[in-house]
Amino acid sequence: MSTYKRIMLKLSGEVFSGSKDYGIHKPSLYDIAEQIIEVARLPMQMVVVVGGGNIWRFKDTEETKIERTVSDSMGMLATIMNSVALQSALETLGAETRVLSAVDIPALAEPFIKRRALRHIEKGRIIICAGGTGNPYFTTDSAAALRALELTCDVLLKATNVDGVYDKDPNKSTDAKLFSDLTYQQALEGHFGVMDQAAFSLCQDQQLPIIVFNFLKRGSLLKAARGDKIGTVVHA
Repeated sequence: MSTYKRIMLKLSGEVFSGSKDYGIHKPSLYDIAEQIIEVARLPMQMVVVVGGGNIWRFKDTEETKIERTVSDSMGMLATIMNSVALQSALETLGAETRVLSAVDIPALAEPFIKRRALRHIEKGRIIICAGGTGNPYFTTDSAAALRALELTCDVLLKATNVDGVYDKDPNKSTDAKLFSDLTYQQALEGHFGVMDQAAFSLCQDQQLPIIVFNFLKRGSLLKAARGDKIGTVVHA
């Protein structure tokens, strides 16, 4: 039995590309959808925020010389593409979903309105929040923290490609230490980069716990959602 009633799942855009460097990989898309539905059957209320890094990355700004605010707008559009794709996959598998966007694009998504979002959640629909915060200079980590707080989620699950928070990059150091538990202050003092600073500050100020876990390990999302011991828990 889960200790959480409503969770926020933050997915990076890269999980949508699977083994590819770019775009949406169909098997990966449906694997994501299957894992989300598995959690929604607990039963549990779910809100999802996705990144757009599989389509447009921040580093592309410097490579292309595109102005920052324009580049950030392109990134927001990329999150909408991923969100609509995820909605389609979820509905193909029988789930009822709604995409709510911070960027006005009525042909593809409803506008994000808190009361509307809560109503959808109460009706058992999986909510996908797209378009980031709708503002430049904010990452989708910030969007996940903001929406989690607005929609009174009990926890923010940050899906990554590593097992949790380490004291150093585990891909570069074989002696990297995995933390099972960290306070906000320890995470700040250690400069562990759990989330971007704006997102982390929101979670810390409102004491919203963060669980960082490896989404690529099948079943890890279900474990994190149930409150099983997995990844790194960051808390007050």
